[in-house]
Amino acid sequence: MISRLLVANRGEIACRVFRTCRDLGVSTVAVYSDADAGALHVREADAAVRLPGAAPSETYLRGDLIVKAALAAGADAVHPGYGFLSENADFARTVIDAGLAWIGPPPAAIEAMASKTRAKELLGIEPLDPARVTEADLPVLVKAAAGGGGRGMRIVRELVDLAGELESASAEATSAFGDGEVFVEPYVEDGRHVEVQLLCDAHGTVWALGTRDCSLQRRHQKVIEEAPAPGLPAALEASLLDTAVRAAKAVGYVGAGTVEFLVADGRAHFLEMNTRLQVEHPVTEEVYGVDLVALQLAVAEGAKLPPETPAPRGHAIEARLYAEDPARGWAPQTGALRLFDVPGGVRLDTGYASGDAIGVHYDPMIAKLTVHAPTRAEAVRKLARALERTRIHGPVTNRDLLVASLRHPEYATADRLDTGFYDRNLPALTTAPGGGDLAAVAAALAAASARRGRFGGGWRNLRSQDETRTYGGAGGDHEVRYRPTRDGGYEVTAPEGVRVVAATPDRVSLETAGVVRHFDVTAYEDGTVHVGGHRLTARPRFTDPREQTAPGSLLAPMPGTVVRVADGLAVGDAVTAGQPLLWLEAMKMEHRVTAPASGTLTALHAAPGRQVEVGALLAVVQTEERPEAQS
Repeated sequence: MISRLLVANRGEIACRVFRTCRDLGVSTVAVYSDADAGALHVREADAAVRLPGAAPSETYLRGDLIVKAALAAGADAVHPGYGFLSENADFARTVIDAGLAWIGPPPAAIEAMASKTRAKELLGIEPLDPARVTEADLPVLVKAAAGGGGRGMRIVRELVDLAGELESASAEATSAFGDGEVFVEPYVEDGRHVEVQLLCDAHGTVWALGTRDCSLQRRHQKVIEEAPAPGLPAALEASLLDTAVRAAKAVGYVGAGTVEFLVADGRAHFLEMNTRLQVEHPVTEEVYGVDLVALQLAVAEGAKLPPETPAPRGHAIEARLYAEDPARGWAPQTGALRLFDVPGGVRLDTGYASGDAIGVHYDPMIAKLTVHAPTRAEAVRKLARALERTRIHGPVTNRDLLVASLRHPEYATADRLDTGFYDRNLPALTTAPGGGDLAAVAAALAAASARRGRFGGGWRNLRSQDETRTYGGAGGDHEVRYRPTRDGGYEVTAPEGVRVVAATPDRVSLETAGVVRHFDVTAYEDGTVHVGGHRLTARPRFTDPREQTAPGSLLAPMPGTVVRVADGLAVGDAVTAGQPLLWLEAMKMEHRVTAPASGTLTALHAAPGRQVEVGALLAVVQTEERPEAQS
């Protein structure tokens, strides 16, 4: 029996495994990098061991340090989580050789399936030879042979881009998984991403726990997942389950795993088998009423699964909440998570709590919110409303995008589920939510109430000039004008048609068109104001000249490290709009920085290895000034 378990991972998945261990009476051990010393998974474990010596982004890839930590803490088992070393057969062997129980499949099964190239070969599928790709093969997809989560993946539509994308994908895969092997396969436009959850014991029993649809993706990373996959023809679904079971039996699989497919034109194309627990496993747990982590531990202890797979019930949907800005190329965000509060009735899997900091070294996912309901329509409605009511104060997140996605007709009705969802709909989905003007009014009146509480009333016998406040939000700037009234209240003069019902420093009630709405307001010292679901920034009355930047300046969109600069790029070169100039690595992903317009590169402050903060000047592209028209 397992008595003490070390999780060789961090964040949300470590916390999730610890939760099951507490239920089972198993004590827990966390490992952490210096960047994670105060992280939630460290706080929740019974014991924690620092992984010394390596850079934060590499620490969890050091299998030798992790095994040493397990032995030092008296652990008798290791759970790999997902990502990092979870599909590394050598790490599995090292754990087993140290006398520890490995909560995963046999190393031989990992070797057979964890590498996508070897998995395809096992099933008789040959990847494309990068050296022989022609125009006729395009578009193609460059993929990392190890790992997943969208890292090390690139779509190539122009043959001239292939070499550069191979290099970029390999660098990203090395950073994320410690393995830079990549391969090329045909890219199927706008198919559905469907997968089958497996659970196998060492006695030959294989459970196929239904299907999941994971088609809503950005950057090849899943955003919204659900179980069961809606609208699959019965014959196709049966074929997917059968193929998954055969794949597992072919390699003597033991433990939890997932077989992934791309479904297009009524056909299923094998993608890969992930020899680990998936990020989206909660939707399967909710539908089948099982705890996959508890079953992983039971299987590792030698337990035999019941011969019949549990019966499914209802529908479950999971949304991944990321610290990122979808309207700015999905740029990851960092900073203090000042408040994080999720309403009841929702399953929450997270590695963060209020007050934690979101750093630059790891994936920007904050949490997964999952709901279960008797029908898909009820689950969609329930999750959208729960996200809408979730309070997140701090970095920009994709919360509004998730709500809009769930309520979009294509998704809400399952009329069109495919991986092209965001390519088609992103501009409309990232349109600023309504109500920004009222939110700005609430922010202004809450601030006025706070000042009045500190300095007394502001009403005068002689009418003075209106107070003016401006707030920046997702939809642009909102100007508010108001004045104090004789009765201690406020009169709003702009925008028009707003009557103040009540105003305090943290709650404002406003009436428009006969409808009263209440706004909870929280203001922070840096000028950020959260009003309900709106994130506003108080604009200063006067612009600080030091904050002005020259036209054509390329500023770092996020904190990170410059990993490379375009070959031969030098000051004085002519560049064209959209031309890649340099690449930043942040949160285990590479982000390309391109020329904003055609012109001349007049400054270049980036060099490989340089660490930059958000807003740092990277380069300047000076465009040719148009001569003024002759009078």
